[in-house]
Amino acid sequence: MMDESSAVGVRLLEVRQARGLSLRALAAASGLSVNAINRIERGESSPTVSSLQLLAVALDVPLSEFFKLEPEHATILVRGGERLRSRTEGVLIESLGAGLPGQHLGPFLMTLEAGASGAEDAIQHGGEEFVYCLAGEVEYLVGDEWHRLREGDSLLFLAHQPHLGRNPSGARAQLLIVILAPAGEIHATQQRHLMRAEG
Repeated sequence: MMDESSAVGVRLLEVRQARGLSLRALAAASGLSVNAINRIERGESSPTVSSLQLLAVALDVPLSEFFKLEPEHATILVRGGERLRSRTEGVLIESLGAGLPGQHLGPFLMTLEAGASGAEDAIQHGGEEFVYCLAGEVEYLVGDEWHRLREGDSLLFLAHQPHLGRNPSGARAQLLIVILAPAGEIHATQQRHLMRAEG
């Protein structure tokens, strides 16, 4: 079984080639460097949440597209130990389901280590977003307002507002994130959540 970085990189390469884009063209469209994209595709670098989002938008696919290894099906079963994931320093994003034809819903599990942020900059996309705090405590920015979420708390918001989650506490936190995007936007939206801009 390939590791997390390799699986995401393989999907990125497949999607880029299916779109007929060169590394340079994707770099220009996403704002990421050719070298950064090349390293992700070869499995040498784990993409940040912001980076995945930028790539998803540039490729016009939902974020979940980077986590699909199988053809589309009418029913998707994801075993706990077999989730496709992306890991960066202090952040683990796991896809809880991808591969439905015309999928509009993107479910993710985000684990934030103490002091970690889900992205370097606030993100925006179409549709709606639901965030449920499973464990720990996080701060979630929506628009210009910060919300403190503790275990059992949730947020539902229109995702065109800039948003960002961070863990200011000294303990690990875990969030269930469900994105509902307009038709044709779920792949790009999911990718925005899975990549963070690389410095």
